[in-house]
Amino acid sequence: MKTAVQKNDVVIEGKPQRKLSTKVAIAILVLLAASYVVNAMDRQVFPVVVGAVQSEYGFSLTQSGLLSTIFTLGIGLAGIPTGFLLDKLSRKAVMIIGIVIYSAFTLFTAMAIGFPDMLAYRAITGIGEALQNAALFSAVGTYFSSHRSLAIGSLNFAYGVGGFLGPYLGAKMAVAYGWKMPFFLYAVIGFALAFIIFFIVPKIFTETKELEADTTKSKKLDQSHIPDKLYNRNVLLCATAAVAVGASIYGYVGLYVKYLTSELGFEGPTAGFALSLFGIGALMGLVGGWLGDRFNQRYVIVIAFIGAMITGYLLFNVATTPAQHYLLSFLMGTFGSGILFVNVYSLIQRSVRVEYVGRASGIFISSLYLPSAIAGYIFALLVENVGWGGAAFWELTVFPIIGVIAVLFMQDDKINLSKHQANKASIH
Repeated sequence: MKTAVQKNDVVIEGKPQRKLSTKVAIAILVLLAASYVVNAMDRQVFPVVVGAVQSEYGFSLTQSGLLSTIFTLGIGLAGIPTGFLLDKLSRKAVMIIGIVIYSAFTLFTAMAIGFPDMLAYRAITGIGEALQNAALFSAVGTYFSSHRSLAIGSLNFAYGVGGFLGPYLGAKMAVAYGWKMPFFLYAVIGFALAFIIFFIVPKIFTETKELEADTTKSKKLDQSHIPDKLYNRNVLLCATAAVAVGASIYGYVGLYVKYLTSELGFEGPTAGFALSLFGIGALMGLVGGWLGDRFNQRYVIVIAFIGAMITGYLLFNVATTPAQHYLLSFLMGTFGSGILFVNVYSLIQRSVRVEYVGRASGIFISSLYLPSAIAGYIFALLVENVGWGGAAFWELTVFPIIGVIAVLFMQDDKINLSKHQANKASIH
């Protein structure tokens, strides 16, 4: 006889099980978020030391720009396959495998002998990051499905912490001990967290496959309004928006420190701190998630796109002092990572039925990170042809208009609402 789904149950392998207590669930979320902090530290440290790497190996500006963002190629290529891998393996297993891979190749980056192998190492770190990202965001987004945007926002808060600590500590360690030291340290921390997650995180948290029961009717939430196919209109438009986010944000991240040191004459630690403020802006993921759960997500995304476009232009065309760059870099992190990343990610999950959440996460990852892989390279080419200000105008201000248009053409009636939105709709 089929067991009825009760209030506060989750469904694992077709069987309802009692959810963890709120305190335990939050403690696990904090642990998993800590692993994502290290993920962000690894991603953000290379742009800070790219000048030292360039000097030691004799790389060109375009080679340096490519090295700064090539890890996103690995993330992008692994995104969709990872979605299918999540159908075969547990999310916990995929998460741990991902952490081990990117930690190992972060270590190898510091031991590279030239451009080809360093390029390969940075790309493969991205594969590990994609595995962890898709598994982590699928697990957290599903377990906290009624507050999906806020839950994803909390992970982006963790990304913001890592985005700040990675460049900030990396710049200080590079000055004191050489550019290789942060890569060694971040790799060791990653291995340690993978070990801890293996022994501590329970299956009931990571492997929940279905949404919580509708507590008012004691049955699963109605998803009949959501298309029964993965590649529906909203998913494709969300993916297009993700392309715009990735190409513009990583165009900025890849060579921003290089711009500050070579064009504006900032010292390394000052430039590193400016990039770290992007990570502080990403902490606004909690606010971005809160906004996405309470208001029409499409309009939240459009407003954030416009904010990021204006900020990107000002960064490379108007601001000249450290204080101005600190503020604008913070705003870029707020709009780009804290609001756009969080809401486009949660929106693509809300645009599919629950059995496709893992694959939808993979689509988002590929759409965001594949164009990001060449964003730094394209930005460098634009710099060579139209200067830093012109490059920012085309890549950070004009190109994102594509994302705005895509989001405006999405269909609101084919999106799963958050708990707050559903309650508001029922009142009206």
